[in-house]
Amino acid sequence: MTRRQMMGLAMAGASGVVARAGAQEPQDGTGAPAGTGAPDPRVQGPFLILSTPFTASGAVDYDVLANQARYVDWCGCPGMIWPQSGDSVDLLTTDEKIEGMEVLAKAAGALRTALCLGVQGKDTAEMLVFAKHVEKLAPTAIISRPPDSGKTEDDMRQYWRALGAVTNRPVIFQTTGGVAYKGPSPSLELLTELAKDFPNFGYVKEEAGSVISRMRASLAARPPIRRVFGARGGLGWLYELRLGAEGLITERAIYADVLTRIWELHQSGADPAAQRDAYSKFLLMTNLSKTHPGDSLRGIQLYLWKKRGVFKNMVSRHYGKGRSVPESPIYSDLKLSEEEIAEIEYRFEALKPYQKPGSPFR
Repeated sequence: MTRRQMMGLAMAGASGVVARAGAQEPQDGTGAPAGTGAPDPRVQGPFLILSTPFTASGAVDYDVLANQARYVDWCGCPGMIWPQSGDSVDLLTTDEKIEGMEVLAKAAGALRTALCLGVQGKDTAEMLVFAKHVEKLAPTAIISRPPDSGKTEDDMRQYWRALGAVTNRPVIFQTTGGVAYKGPSPSLELLTELAKDFPNFGYVKEEAGSVISRMRASLAARPPIRRVFGARGGLGWLYELRLGAEGLITERAIYADVLTRIWELHQSGADPAAQRDAYSKFLLMTNLSKTHPGDSLRGIQLYLWKKRGVFKNMVSRHYGKGRSVPESPIYSDLKLSEEEIAEIEYRFEALKPYQKPGSPFR
């Protein structure tokens, strides 16, 4: 049986789970009242989204994807996530995402860094296809964004309750949807409702609307909210940490050693000046998206992935007109001038005191 046939059978069986989800009454295995379960100690700190690598012909490069996981682990980073950024969710086929998950699950077996796999879809049935397959791969955690076709909070409620019916591992909720999503951001009331009913829920990647006010409210709702993560490229992370955030989820995995160092400095409280300095120099790199080609999350970071011996090229896939998903992949190799490269190198040099020297592949 091919993977595509297997996925088709899973989709056909998903309706039964959807029908049962509304009546699901999850139980805490300890017998404790709903919503009082402690957060998983493995799910905190930087959980960095891996950037999908491609071959020169635009195909997913699974060998490099596995090496990217090894790099993040070598940096000592607590967690890694894939596929979760919009391009990896929207511009990869189901087969590509499934194969990438399998590659990462195999690689993660020899690593200390916790693996979190992205589980989402256009609707509940498609999400459950991924959820059931991910359960077989047994990652540390799952992350899920709202359904692409969702229009109301009840749509999110049904979708995430269906997810809760098939997994007991920690689930992180992303508060924004993909480019196709036109519904609301999940309210704190919905997030706390789900966290009370499911002892493995209550982990929040907060990046919607008025982020700081939403984050303050989520932090004040612990428990049943279990962890609150910053996002948005890490651009507000230092402030969010001081407010009480317990991690960061963003596609900045090339800076895994630096972001892990910032997290360690925050936890210890031993050297606030070093924490400020490391974060400031990290922001110098993110600011290059204002002057250099490419988007803010891949862009110049692709050059750094090559520099550190992980990527072979700077190829990306792209959306079509109006952020549509093209019928066949559109891809290109990022081009940088000598002056642009010189500026990247000039700023990257400032991060050396907070980087792990060398490379895991040399």
